[in-house]
Amino acid sequence: MLKHRTLSEKTGDIANVVVLVLLMLTMLFPFVYIFAVSFSTNDELFRNPLLLWPKVWTVESYQYILESVAFPRAMLVTAYVAIVATFFNLLFTSMMGFATTRPIIGKKVIMFLVLFTMLFSGGLIPTYLLMKSLGLLNSLWALIIPGFVGAWTLIVYRTFVSSIPEELIDAAFMDGANELNIYSRIILPMSKPVLAAFALFGMVSYWNTWFSAIIYINDPAKWTIQVVLRQIVIVNDALSALSTDNAYDGPPPLPETIQMAAIMLATLPILLVYPFLQKYFVKGVMIGSIKG
Repeated sequence: MLKHRTLSEKTGDIANVVVLVLLMLTMLFPFVYIFAVSFSTNDELFRNPLLLWPKVWTVESYQYILESVAFPRAMLVTAYVAIVATFFNLLFTSMMGFATTRPIIGKKVIMFLVLFTMLFSGGLIPTYLLMKSLGLLNSLWALIIPGFVGAWTLIVYRTFVSSIPEELIDAAFMDGANELNIYSRIILPMSKPVLAAFALFGMVSYWNTWFSAIIYINDPAKWTIQVVLRQIVIVNDALSALSTDNAYDGPPPLPETIQMAAIMLATLPILLVYPFLQKYFVKGVMIGSIKG
């Protein structure tokens, strides 16, 4: 039997819908503006700076960016860093998370050190000196190695592994399986949702990294996409950043349209990856955070 709703409840629902719609429009407006400006012509942008839908569409800004050397190269460098770093992060996090649930010597000390890194770190200068002493300056491994294991992801994954029934692992031992067999044939297949959530977090984090690249990478050929995007958008040096060895043979578009097109291209890979991992996202985070 349906419950009769009072006037105040209906008014509250309407107010919630209005507020949520306004918030949605507030968040969508920058994307719509960036999208419209990136496809607009120079003349139209001069006439209407607050452009939400161009009358004449053009892809000159995208053509100018994609025919440069710096931007596509930075996209490939960032994709390499994001894929390799995320792979190793998932591998070492899952291995260490499983190992710390087993009866090993020094487990409490290891977990204490992991928790300690969540509160304290060596700082920027000691970290830079460490990278220098390891010979990792101006190397992409300086962006990859520090993220091999994250304290937060390790704790969440360890909580998830602890929620797996111990009887299942004992039965595997009785069937002759060793620790490696249990990890590869039981733990990893059951960890797909939580690992997919971590993969999404990792890909977004590594794709958006720029501070580490600025600190450790001096060679422009090894710059990540966010460093190049910083030169284009924040430093406002779009033409200089993309003019070297550019195959575009026409007059360059406005810097504003180049900036917006660069933002769209830099955001596109993450937007394409998210739908494939979205079904695991909420499930994986909830599994790793609540159970245990």
